[in-house]
Amino acid sequence: MSAWALVPAAGSGRRFGGEVPKQYLQAAGKPLLRHALEALLAHPGIDGAVVALADGDARWPGWTTLHGKPVLACRGGAERADSVLAALAALPAGVADDALVLVHDAARPNLQAADIGALLEAAAAHPDGAILAAPVRDTLKRADAGGRILATEPRQALWRALTPQAFRRDLLLRALQAARDAGLVATDEAMAVERLGCRPRLVEGREDNLKVTTPADLALADFLLSRRSP
Repeated sequence: MSAWALVPAAGSGRRFGGEVPKQYLQAAGKPLLRHALEALLAHPGIDGAVVALADGDARWPGWTTLHGKPVLACRGGAERADSVLAALAALPAGVADDALVLVHDAARPNLQAADIGALLEAAAAHPDGAILAAPVRDTLKRADAGGRILATEPRQALWRALTPQAFRRDLLLRALQAARDAGLVATDEAMAVERLGCRPRLVEGREDNLKVTTPADLALADFLLSRRSP
């Protein structure tokens, strides 16, 4: 089953710091956003992509195709969910309500084709959708206000949510609209879908599908992507 990719890229990257939004930071000679889009559109199961941009984004290169597939752009919003809703609305008229859509972070550049394939397969088979995720492997500590350990938390059955996250178009639209109407800021798409009583499938993805949020992350992404380059 094929799908369209939605890439929210309207963030300013305040946590990273600096003048350049993190989706435009360079790693292995290309912006992170370019790496993310190429990874998605190189996969045969992805038909095209919609990128949600900040209003007045002067750094957007104006890509209209990559890997021979369409790249559309739309105006995003203040929150991630606003940008995903805008991207959903910007999908071509021929994309059906029950078509799969994959939402992927613009600053997550090291996505692998095998993970996309596994996610598409799981989401096509599961009506509540599916997300890439990784089991928590570190020991977890709960702290008090002074930074002292209160307890060691069990990590069994805990996962770190990654992207892409894949859902039917109509389900994702309904979930994000319901969360917005309730005044909830969903930190990922699965959170909004869960509110409807759905239980998306967890698909174990690669640990190196990292999201760049700090300079150390950028250095690691540059190393990983440089090793993949011909």
